[in-house]
Amino acid sequence: MIVDRIALVLAIIGALNWGGIGLFQFDTVAWICGGVSTVAARIIYTLVAIAGIWCISLLFRARDEFCEKEH
Repeated sequence: MIVDRIALVLAIIGALNWGGIGLFQFDTVAWICGGVSTVAARIIYTLVAIAGIWCISLLFRARDEFCEKEH
């Protein structure tokens, strides 16, 4: 499903951004958008958060699909 792939890409981008913050104290999203409180940065942060929530559903769907294949 295309939404699953988009969510995974956004979650990976968010993870890499958090890694940059944790390791180097560098926020790539804020740097690209001109600051952490800009509208563009807030939109990206929100999209990453929604993608993370969507990825939670992938965990449960993967388990459900595996259980269906066993039976």
